[in-house]
Amino acid sequence: MSVFIIAEAGVNHNGSIKLAFQLVDAAVKAGADAVKFQTFKSENLVLKNTQKAEYQKKTTNPSESQFEMLKKLELNFDAFKKINNYCNDKDIIFLSTPFDHYSIDLLNQLGLKIFKIPSGEITNLPYLRHIGSLAKKVILSTGMSTLKEVGDALNTLVVSGTKKENIVVLHANTMYPTPMEDVNLNVLKTIRKEFDVAVGYSDHTLGIEVDIAAVAIGATVIEKHFTLDKAMNGPDHKASLEPQELKDMVSAIRNIEKAMGSSIKTATQSEKINKNIVRKSIIARCVIKKGERLTEDNLTVKRPGTGISPMKWDKLIGTLAETDYQTDELI
Repeated sequence: MSVFIIAEAGVNHNGSIKLAFQLVDAAVKAGADAVKFQTFKSENLVLKNTQKAEYQKKTTNPSESQFEMLKKLELNFDAFKKINNYCNDKDIIFLSTPFDHYSIDLLNQLGLKIFKIPSGEITNLPYLRHIGSLAKKVILSTGMSTLKEVGDALNTLVVSGTKKENIVVLHANTMYPTPMEDVNLNVLKTIRKEFDVAVGYSDHTLGIEVDIAAVAIGATVIEKHFTLDKAMNGPDHKASLEPQELKDMVSAIRNIEKAMGSSIKTATQSEKINKNIVRKSIIARCVIKKGERLTEDNLTVKRPGTGISPMKWDKLIGTLAETDYQTDELI
């Protein structure tokens, strides 16, 4: 099955539906499977005096509250309806992460078949029950969590009505950008082994190499933030890929998928034509007369590999020549 690549537009539309459409276009051009936004009512998400995260203070006006920042990035139901329709027209899957119960219902009304749970909601029991009860496909991000918290969230989703086989658990680190030493990509293997569930990776590092590595060790979903321009104002632009970088990531992942190939070690179709050219055969080192004993002094090994394999060297040594051989003639 092909890796499901989510181009995470998030709030990089800066509150503009025009920019949102342009982000959809960029995701389509890059070859992503889905483009994902974020759906929330600021009043339902955060207290008005809540401080911003440290990375948000560095990328936005440090004097405004988190509520004030989010309010400017909020899109209404009509906007998401238009974006959804636009995605349908462009043949790309529309996704959006809901951050409150109102947004879950709104996105369900739009007919979403996949619900993405962000890392911050992994300990939100009522929220998890709400999404679980929809019995849709679920992608669960696990930034900042422990293995027990991941297990508790999975159990809640399943008990609430979502089939385990319809859940993909994303390893994630909730720092923008994530330091390489904090990626801990091997956690992918831990989650898969512990819960027997499909795994993926939600990436906040700079660059694309970690995403490629995640695919190589079994990630079935990759989620990556992208923007039209890293220099734009907003909390997530600087830690996002620009369109060409997103395209490069998708291309690299598709190549890695092909390269993973079969687990059977054998000569592939493409290399068979080189087999006899680069392998060697047992040949006469010098003139050998019929009936003469074959020894390490009158035999040697050279290309091509169209004669007797050198792996049969010991079987030939000490036997008698059945015919005359000229120097460099295949035995």
